[in-house]
This record gives sequence, structure tokens and C-alpha cells, in this order.
Amino acid sequence: MEGFSFVDIYATKGIEYLIVIGFLATFVFFCRYLTLRTEETGAERGPAEFVEWFRVPREVQFHQGHGWVQTGVEGVASLGLDDFAQKLVGRVDSIDLPPVGSRVAQGEKGWVLRVGAHAIPMLSPIDGEVVAVNEEAARSPGIVNEDPFGKGWLLKVRPDRLAANRTNLFTGRLARRWMEETLHGLRVTMGEGLGPLYQDGGTTLPVHQNGGAPVQGIARALYGTDWEPKVREHFLTDTLT
Repeated sequence: MEGFSFVDIYATKGIEYLIVIGFLATFVFFCRYLTLRTEETGAERGPAEFVEWFRVPREVQFHQGHGWVQTGVEGVASLGLDDFAQKLVGRVDSIDLPPVGSRVAQGEKGWVLRVGAHAIPMLSPIDGEVVAVNEEAARSPGIVNEDPFGKGWLLKVRPDRLAANRTNLFTGRLARRWMEETLHGLRVTMGEGLGPLYQDGGTTLPVHQNGGAPVQGIARALYGTDWEPKVREHFLTDTLT
């Protein structure tokens, strides 16, 4: 070991420590970069948020009557019914839509769902002029059950007072909180023992554990023959004809 000293050993170890520290710093920076990219991607392309069984997409705004609105190009807004509404009423047989050129108003009747012999009005979430209706949804109304926030849109409206209307709309965390309270109210109405519902061979069964999914037509499953007035209460249209 001639010519080799403890000073040389410490010098070598010091270099090794610097290399390790540099590697760790680079690794931490790289991990942080990947995390930020994942967060950005998730914010832009992430799946729609859910409140238990119900979709609550970040990009749309919700009215308390369970209609939704999303502003598109040239300020024209798309309107439709939300996931809670379509699951509550179940399969829609037909939809009465207002004609192009007519006007809708926030908190007033916007369209009517027909389920069997029942006609159930829903409120428009905003004021404005109807510039287009979804003819495909009118011909095949089941599309609102399959894709209520996409192909199942109902109206395109040129808003009159969108800024003022937004004070009565929910989005983001507020929309999620509102949906949580809606679900809580449903449970309170039916009793604290209510769990998710699922369909097994055509029979509606209560589930008191995680993993259940609601049947199509929650209202009929929970309220029986008195389901229409209960749906109107949820849609805030119990006084409309």
C-alpha cells in the first residue's frame, strides 16, 4: 500500500458521496417532473369524477333541477339532464324538446321526459334562445341514458345572461358537494339502512356493502307506484304541469 494514505481514502469517499448525492438529487427532480406531468395529464384527460354511483364531470355546470350546461364555441351552450336524473327515471321512451327559435329561462320548463304514461318536466339551467335540438336523442331517447353528458345532449342555447345564471349553477367541488347532499337526502327519505341497488335477473335488491350499482329507474325501485311525484320533487318541477 506504498504511496497510499488515509487522506486519499477520505478524498475518494468524498467524491463517491458527492456522486451519490448528485444522483439522488437528479432522481428526486425527475420523480417530481413525472408527478407534475401526471397531474397535468389527469387534469386535462382524467376520467369524469364520481360521487358514488353518479358522474359529476368537472367541465360542466349543474342546476339544482338536475340539468347541466357546458359552454362551447362562439358562446353557444349545450344543455342536458345529468347522470342522477337519468338513473332516477330509468329508460326514457321519448323527449319533448322546444323548437329552434324558442326561448328557455333558468328555473322554468326546458323539456319533458316521457317514461311510459308519465310526463316529467325538467328545468332549463340557463336563459337563452334555442339554436339547435338533438334530433338523434329525439329519435332514440335511450341515448340520454347511455351518454347523458355527450351524445345525449338535448339543446344548444345562445345564452342571454350566462354570468348571472352562473350564480345558480354548481361546478367542481361545489357540484360534488351538492351531489353528496342529494344522495344523502335520498338515503334519509328511504331510511338509514338504504345501500346501493343492483339488478339481478330483473329483481331489484338492496345492497348494504360497497360494490353495488343502481338499477335503471331508481325512483320506481324505491318509491313504487308513487315514483313520479318523488322524481318531480328532485327535479323541482312538482308544481309544473
